Amino acid sequence: MSDTMVEAAPAVHTEPPHREPPEDGLEPVRVRKGRLILVGLGALTAAALVAAYGIMDRSHSDAKLAELTADEAVPTVALIKPVRGVTGQTIDLPGRIDAYFQAPIYARVSGYLKMWYKDIGAQVHKGDLLALIETPDLDQELAKAKADLGVAQANYKLAQVTAARWQKLAKADAVSVQEVDVKTSDAAAQKATVTAAEAAVSRLEALEDFKRIVAPFDGVVTARRTDVGALINAGSGSGPELFSVADVHEMRVYVRVPQRQSGGIKQGMQATLTLPQYPDRTFPATVDTTSGAIDPLSNTLLVELIAKNPDGVLTPGTFAQVEFNLPPAPNVMRIPTSALLFRKGGLKVATVGPDGKVAIKPIKAGRDLGTELEVLAGVEPTDRVINSPPDSLINGQTVRLAGTATADAGTKPLDVAHK
Repeated sequence: MSDTMVEAAPAVHTEPPHREPPEDGLEPVRVRKGRLILVGLGALTAAALVAAYGIMDRSHSDAKLAELTADEAVPTVALIKPVRGVTGQTIDLPGRIDAYFQAPIYARVSGYLKMWYKDIGAQVHKGDLLALIETPDLDQELAKAKADLGVAQANYKLAQVTAARWQKLAKADAVSVQEVDVKTSDAAAQKATVTAAEAAVSRLEALEDFKRIVAPFDGVVTARRTDVGALINAGSGSGPELFSVADVHEMRVYVRVPQRQSGGIKQGMQATLTLPQYPDRTFPATVDTTSGAIDPLSNTLLVELIAKNPDGVLTPGTFAQVEFNLPPAPNVMRIPTSALLFRKGGLKVATVGPDGKVAIKPIKAGRDLGTELEVLAGVEPTDRVINSPPDSLINGQTVRLAGTATADAGTKPLDVAHK
């Protein structure tokens, strides 16, 4: 290098050369890859967030569904309250109406019917003539008896005169005492004969009175089974009655009450009669008496009622439906039949305790009152009985009262009160 000092050129700061993008518009490969990575990371983050939200939402929905399912599994029930005492009970039984008095009338003497004067349906009073009987044989017997009485009376008079004469002779010692006693005894015997003859005449005269068939009491003629000229035989075993007369101012009604209901039938109890021929009318009746014994063949108690019949509408032999108004039973509970559970071991009811849990109780059923059942044992007035219980109900199961939450089931009042 030469000794001549060459002056150094001054330092110049220069900008890096500006590179124009390529004419085809493509970035360099390195820049493009970086951007793709950033976009992918963003997409992955968004997908992760969406998945996390979906998982959280599904978990919440499952929990809500489980809660709703558990809530729906608790049955909702309505409660009724048992009612103490059974009132307004009735028993409908078939009955037969008979006349207060009914007499079949037979002849007491034999003969031929001369004439009848009352036909069926005739209103009669005691002593009214119903018919006349011709009795020629009886008439002859009466005539003979009267003749025998005359002979007896004549013999008695003769015996009296003879006895008196011999008593006078005895005073004069013209006859013996024994002969006087014989004549006196003969007079006494003739007197007895007269008495017997008089009795025979009286008997036949009494039979003559039976030629007149008369009504034994006030009433109506319900049967006439004879006619003019018919042969009449005396007695009740030789043919049908001539007439039948019934006293219908009051009627007797006979009903056979089953043994189970017989305990409630008392003297003076009221009843109502319904007759098929008068469907729009009812007739009051009163229990008069009972047979006091259960018929072993039918296991029923025969009950007699009395029904007034001022207008004569009630007739003997009529069928009637008898409705007894039973007295109230204050110590018996009643519940609707819809509250019954038919389980093994008999009838049961489901009750709800103070804790809102079910207790199933067996009951002893009484009479079926239609829409209600009489409960003799197993239910208390304070019990909360479930009406229309589900068949799946079990002991200890929690229930919800209608219109209340499950937690309050044991404390809420009855939703339905059975009145």
